[in-house]
Amino acid sequence: MGIIKAQIELVNPDDLVRVDDKRIREDEVRKMTITAIVDKGAYMLCINQTIRQQLGFRHVGYQSAELADGTVTTLEVVGPVIVNFKNRNTMCRALVIPGDSPCLLGSIPMEDLDVVLVPLKQTIDINPEHPLVAQTLLK
Repeated sequence: MGIIKAQIELVNPDDLVRVDDKRIREDEVRKMTITAIVDKGAYMLCINQTIRQQLGFRHVGYQSAELADGTVTTLEVVGPVIVNFKNRNTMCRALVIPGDSPCLLGSIPMEDLDVVLVPLKQTIDINPEHPLVAQTLLK
């Protein structure tokens, strides 16, 4: 199947509050479009330290995480983070991975965005069964 990647936009929602309060202009909102590796095995969004610093996400704690090689490490948790993809958005927390490591889009934000994998194009897309708005289960 290969590596599936997705272009997503990350936004600092604290800046949106500052815009509403007229403390900053809309063009000062910290946001960035990144290419994330789609990883159904990861639960959370994972961003690297560089992105965390550039977008100024708040520290909310620490969490232990088991890596692909089986090692367990403690990572910083930041948030909230707005994730935009096409006509979808979600707000979640993110684990901060070392250095300039590739970012990972995990299963929880993907489910909330209601996206599907498109292996032939090695990307994701909005769920064709719900093209206008994301749908979630409440049962």
